[in-house]
Amino acid sequence: MPNMQSINQKPLTDVLPDFRNLGVILRGLLLVNGVALLAAIAQASSWQNIVERVIDISALLQPVLLLDLSLLFMLSPWLKRLTYKQGTTVVLLLAVTVTLMVYHLEGKLFIYAIDHGNFHAGRNALLTSIITGLLLVYFRFRVPVSVFSPALDEARLQALQARIRPHFLFNSINAVLGIVRADPKRAETALEDMADLFRMAMAHDGDLVSVRKEVALARQYLALEQLRLGERLKVNWCTENMPDDALLPPLILQPLLENAVYHGIEPLAEGGLVDIKLYRTGNEMHLEMYNPRQEQGSHHVGNKMALSNIRERLALQFDVEASYTVEIGKDFYRVHIKLPYVKEPLQPPSVS
Repeated sequence: MPNMQSINQKPLTDVLPDFRNLGVILRGLLLVNGVALLAAIAQASSWQNIVERVIDISALLQPVLLLDLSLLFMLSPWLKRLTYKQGTTVVLLLAVTVTLMVYHLEGKLFIYAIDHGNFHAGRNALLTSIITGLLLVYFRFRVPVSVFSPALDEARLQALQARIRPHFLFNSINAVLGIVRADPKRAETALEDMADLFRMAMAHDGDLVSVRKEVALARQYLALEQLRLGERLKVNWCTENMPDDALLPPLILQPLLENAVYHGIEPLAEGGLVDIKLYRTGNEMHLEMYNPRQEQGSHHVGNKMALSNIRERLALQFDVEASYTVEIGKDFYRVHIKLPYVKEPLQPPSVS
């Protein structure tokens, strides 16, 4: 029986880690230094000797490690264009070359601190290639297209994105139901708006969507809620510094707005203001949302699935480069999401 493949599933391919990703860099530093510490403990003859061995190993290791990571950072875009085998070969050769270069340079500068000779040079090169190979295997197992569990993270990300849509539908229907009896005509208009809203929400199934589409969907959702809440719901958009070519995870704004409306604005008799800011600083994209809240009591207590969904999707897509922080004050609730600034690819000019 032929293997079945989902129409949304990405083809399984081997890929090198993104050497510009902060999580990859930090894990590389920690893992290599952890191996060095174990080697120092294995070679040491006493507790005091462990410190001496760490210093001796670090004299060669740290310059090699920092130079290697710097070169990989610069070469990362070029490495992505190579096949997996070509890329791993380049990475291994680069690591060995840097090791031998630093070894010979330090041997001339610190002749008494570095053991030199063909045997020591070959041993260091061999150890470097082994450690580099083990790191590449680790990252290959860890990335979404791993050998051990093919597309596991990718499938989980798709499942998270699919799970949030029924939640979105349920709450949007509730918003319409709130005005059905009081104003059937407005409810009819709201249903038409909801149909447009879901057409937009279901239109994209990729990992990232343009910030323009995400903001348009969020504005339409708020328009739906304003039919129900009227003047009690006030919204302030600050998008002057928002880059139009930025990409965001789909359905990241709407759950935050839903939380602000249901837990912040609706419980207040006088309503309140939802403040939304989208802006860029350097290579980072920022999303901030502020809404008032009641200090006492609860309203629409839910399982907070949508917000935990956002946290998990950010972790899967951006690792440690994304952050999600919440500040809860006496009478306010503020969310701040920080993620890498990913630019929308340029579209080739159409041929008439």
